[in-house]
Amino acid sequence: MKVLIVDDHPIVVQGCRALLAADGVEILSAGDGAEAARLFAAERPDVAIIDINLPDVSGFDLTRRILAEDAGARVLMFSMNDDPVYAVRALECGALGYVSKNDDPEQFRRAVDEVAAGDTSLAPDMADRVASLKAAGGPATPLDRLAPRELDILRLLANGRSMSEISGLIGVSYKTVAAQCASMRVKLGARTQVELVRIAVEHGLV
Repeated sequence: MKVLIVDDHPIVVQGCRALLAADGVEILSAGDGAEAARLFAAERPDVAIIDINLPDVSGFDLTRRILAEDAGARVLMFSMNDDPVYAVRALECGALGYVSKNDDPEQFRRAVDEVAAGDTSLAPDMADRVASLKAAGGPATPLDRLAPRELDILRLLANGRSMSEISGLIGVSYKTVAAQCASMRVKLGARTQVELVRIAVEHGLV
């Protein structure tokens, strides 16, 4: 089995290598979305393990791009955040599974195998929390009010990117980024861009 790990932290990548090496898995790695997209197109891995927070694009956006190119791609998303909102967003983007980096290593290995087989994979506790969230309806956190593109822009803002940089990274005009920032301020009750960033940090987006 060939696995692509997309994460900009070398220690995380090495940890994943160590966990999967015993199973004879061939590991590829990329540190950002651009490199990941290139490697995926060239190597067609059986599973792509994608971190939500990447230097250039969000893991959500990268997942959508990969699936637009290959509808059969099997993606497992992972993050330091164990909020079920992010698991729901991962599944909505087309990922087959979501793993928190705080999960047991055996859960991570099981998730890789399950996604490789084309099955949906969530830890039992996360699956229960996702089901409860969906049953309750309505936003669980303020960030759940945002559209996927707005969430991508907010994450980049919180990582210190300017609106000009964001427009280049996600391929839209500066005017569009500015309009979506204005929309987010209304949705989140933020008066300034600084308050938008504070909300993003408080809710674990970075």
